[in-house]
Amino acid sequence: MQIVKAEFKCSSERITQVPKDDLRDIAFIGRSNVGKSSLINMLTGRKGLAKVSATPGKTRLINHFRIDDRWYLVDLPGYGYARTSKTQRGEFSKLITDYVLRCEKLHFLFVLVDIRLEPQAIDMSFIRLLGEHGVPFGLIFTKADKLSRAQAQRSVDRYRTALSEEWEELPPMLVSSSSDATGRDAILGFIDECLKV
Repeated sequence: MQIVKAEFKCSSERITQVPKDDLRDIAFIGRSNVGKSSLINMLTGRKGLAKVSATPGKTRLINHFRIDDRWYLVDLPGYGYARTSKTQRGEFSKLITDYVLRCEKLHFLFVLVDIRLEPQAIDMSFIRLLGEHGVPFGLIFTKADKLSRAQAQRSVDRYRTALSEEWEELPPMLVSSSSDATGRDAILGFIDECLKV
């Protein structure tokens, strides 16, 4: 899949505001500062499409980007950023859970995890929530350029081991780096196949 046209459609603070058309949502979520905006820009080939910030927790709304008039790429707020107020954290998690569990447009969800870190409790509990509710999802490991290939493989294997303790069937796992476009073709190819289902 090659993305020819990517344009911002809307920001929503509740799921009643998401676009009402027939295009399906492919959404991206992860802990704050996992590199979500950079990944979205890399996938679409548009440098400033998703706003990249050095301050974690910048995405606070559901952002829809219309891709080739065929599907929506959805940028969801990051979860687990400690410096936002408790009230805001509650809103984020309600916004996230409302969208992930109740939005009928959601076709597939990518959970982004930093490849340099051990499986984090907050990621594992979010993944568990998805499994309990039957939400179709896969993992994208970000920042792969920071590790050697062997280190990256060990990191992916750690997740496989951690997840296989609770899951019979493991979710798809893709490795990426926004700085050198690692994984771009694999992720877009996966989305293409997803949209055919």
